[in-house]
Amino acid sequence: MRIDPRAGLTEAGPGPAGTAPAGPVPPAPGRAGPGQAAQGRAGLSRRVAVLLAAVLLMVVLAGASLAVGAGSAPLEEVWRALTGYTGTNEQTIVRDIRLPRTILAVCVGAALGVSGALVQTLTRNPLAEPGILGVTAGAAFAITIGTVLGISGSQSARLALALAGAVLAALVVYGVGRAVPLRLVLAGVAFTFVLSGMTLALRLQYPDVLDKYRFWSVGSLAGREQTPYLVPVLAIVLALAGALLATRPLAGLALGEDVAHAIGARVTRIRIAVLALVTVLAGAATAIAGPIAFVGLIVPHLARRAARGSIPWLMAYTMVLGPILLLVSDIGSRVLLPTGEVPVAVVTAFLGGPALIWVVRRYGAVEL
Repeated sequence: MRIDPRAGLTEAGPGPAGTAPAGPVPPAPGRAGPGQAAQGRAGLSRRVAVLLAAVLLMVVLAGASLAVGAGSAPLEEVWRALTGYTGTNEQTIVRDIRLPRTILAVCVGAALGVSGALVQTLTRNPLAEPGILGVTAGAAFAITIGTVLGISGSQSARLALALAGAVLAALVVYGVGRAVPLRLVLAGVAFTFVLSGMTLALRLQYPDVLDKYRFWSVGSLAGREQTPYLVPVLAIVLALAGALLATRPLAGLALGEDVAHAIGARVTRIRIAVLALVTVLAGAATAIAGPIAFVGLIVPHLARRAARGSIPWLMAYTMVLGPILLLVSDIGSRVLLPTGEVPVAVVTAFLGGPALIWVVRRYGAVEL
């Protein structure tokens, strides 16, 4: 055996200097070989294809949400209501009731899904979710207090109350849990039960004042169509844009605090920014539709399998899968009972209960 000093490779057998190596030349350090580059392109193509398929499914479900209900509207009536409104009864239902409801389902689903992904990535806890960590209950309790005091009449006031309640709940749970995954979950569940009990006590004490919020309090999109929702929807859109901008620093923090500090990440600032985004997303979603649990738990786990460790792709998938889950739940809430509607939160809880059990059983195997 001898070494070619110019090639840096080992050759077998005798031969003049500069003889070509017997095997394939490995790529230079720091550069991907042809096989790795092909695998990278294939992985990117697969992710793009999955995202496009999810977007297409969301569009199909949005169309179904416009057509399905107590009285199903033909597809041609749905199209005319969107393009050439003539004032028929079916078109009025589609345009004035189902279209706003579909928009709300898309926005709320995206907000809850992304907030769940942010919380799970920040805490590195597969059980974390705004509903489980008390953020949603805090927002709902604050709106209930504001309703009793008569200061929640406008959409801006309800949004401000929801954000304030979500912030206080997040601070309490995070302070008690001290960033330990199991402590966070236990503290969040306990605080959620406390706030839910206090909210129920207020509803029983002031039944007349809170009567119009009975559907909202159980988590429902029904009856929200005619309520002004521009401010919370705008807050959700801005927070979603902020979540996309936060993916790069969050990817470093997802590797652990020691690694994040080693690569120069500002851990404290990242945590504050992510908690602020979670508060806005969960608070605005609660202000619109009431407390809806488990969406932030189910969606990130579905998206993580397709994202394969990429935080930017995880956020992109959750922004689409969240609306898909809530649209499916909302459509199901309309057709499950022949005489009325089931609150959408009941449907998501029905789906989320088994999902939570599955996550608990696989707790040690979930990769964050």
